[in-house]
Amino acid sequence: MSPRDRLLDALRRAHDGQPWHGPSRSEVLRDVTAREACFRAAPDAHTIWELVLHMRSWTEEVLARARGAVPDEPAAGDWPPMLDPADETAWRATLRSLDAAHEALWRHVETMDDAARAQRVANRPDDPPDSGITQRAMIRSLAEHDVYHTGQLAILKRIARSALSSPPK
Repeated sequence: MSPRDRLLDALRRAHDGQPWHGPSRSEVLRDVTAREACFRAAPDAHTIWELVLHMRSWTEEVLARARGAVPDEPAAGDWPPMLDPADETAWRATLRSLDAAHEALWRHVETMDDAARAQRVANRPDDPPDSGITQRAMIRSLAEHDVYHTGQLAILKRIARSALSSPPK
């Protein structure tokens, strides 16, 4: 498998492929309802919906950097706020926006040649442009970031289902 294909494979497996570690993000989220997505397990814990927004933000930021943008916090913020909690239509739109961001990044990586994937990108806005990690490492790190948060999504899904199906005490 070529380096480009390995990178694409990592992105696809994390999002909707068949990763070795368990279910993909799409599989975990497939049957999550808006009510479950906005359930907060603890006062300072993120919800499923917030995690999805966070993952979308960073996918969009990595794509922007891969296209040559100056690195910064994602345009929507690191942890964008949920809108319309428990609104099934808004929740489904949020999931579609994550899918669209992932697909846009995947298509961009498909077009990158070896030199583009080896190009260095700054980590912070004030860093010299070629001072950070390679495009390849940045994109691979996003796949790892998504796998990490997918584990959180799976746990939060179980907690939400248990809490929301139990009668109040």
